[in-house]
Amino acid sequence: MIKKGIILAGGKGTRMSPLTKAVNKQLLPIYDKPLIFYPLSILMLANIKDILIIVNKGQLDQYKKIIPNGNNLGLKITYKEQSLPKGLPDAFLLGEEFIKNSNVALILGDNFFYGQNLTKNLVDCSKLKTGAKVLLHKVPKPELFGVAKIDNKNKITLIKEKPKKFISDQAITGIYFFDKNVVKYAKQLKPSNRGELEIVDLLNKYKKKNKLSADFIGRGGAWLDTGSMEDYYKTISFVSAIENRQGLKIACLEEIAFNKKWIKKKHINNAIKFYGNCDYSKYLKKIIS
Repeated sequence: MIKKGIILAGGKGTRMSPLTKAVNKQLLPIYDKPLIFYPLSILMLANIKDILIIVNKGQLDQYKKIIPNGNNLGLKITYKEQSLPKGLPDAFLLGEEFIKNSNVALILGDNFFYGQNLTKNLVDCSKLKTGAKVLLHKVPKPELFGVAKIDNKNKITLIKEKPKKFISDQAITGIYFFDKNVVKYAKQLKPSNRGELEIVDLLNKYKKKNKLSADFIGRGGAWLDTGSMEDYYKTISFVSAIENRQGLKIACLEEIAFNKKWIKKKHINNAIKFYGNCDYSKYLKKIIS
């Protein structure tokens, strides 16, 4: 079982400069909520309550203003500062003390997920005992992504970063599930030509042992990377359309926690006071009315 999760919310956000010169990318708004709410909600949907958020050095206070410690959500949230981005697997080195001898999930702070069967798939992934598992999503242009080839048992047989020739149209998304060996394997990695530790190299450690498997977001689901201005605004448009047409909110953290019975009505009322007179608070009032 996976009971711990890491959100990697560091990075320079250079593709979104000058917006990110003053504010961390994961604190920019996606419609009516900061971006960090979305990956946090994904871990919550996977029943993960013990969460480490890795942030850029000097930006910790910004995060604590909106998510102090998780008590209001029935979570345990801790923070770790990252001086320089050193690749995705660096999250496990920074989080070694947090992970200890546990299985752990990692989600990228700028990734957005949505889907009818997503919650079920996330819960299934969190039941991982040994090995590693990734969430795949079918894409129209696989040459732009890291992709995975799978066998009939959903075991990953090949990983290729931005393949020039077609291998698979299943892209590896920004959420990963690992067993307790992940720190040991991350320590064995060497920086690539980019000078960073590569997630593909870490996944290949598991693949070579035939312990890397896949699950899927599924048809009708969505996976968006908000790392560029174009994709950032696409995500805002997507959330706006869904919320306004359905009357439901995506990534309403208090709603998720309340439905899972992690918090009570008094916590919702405290959140309403904290957020003030806004549409988000009005939605929270409907939850407990």
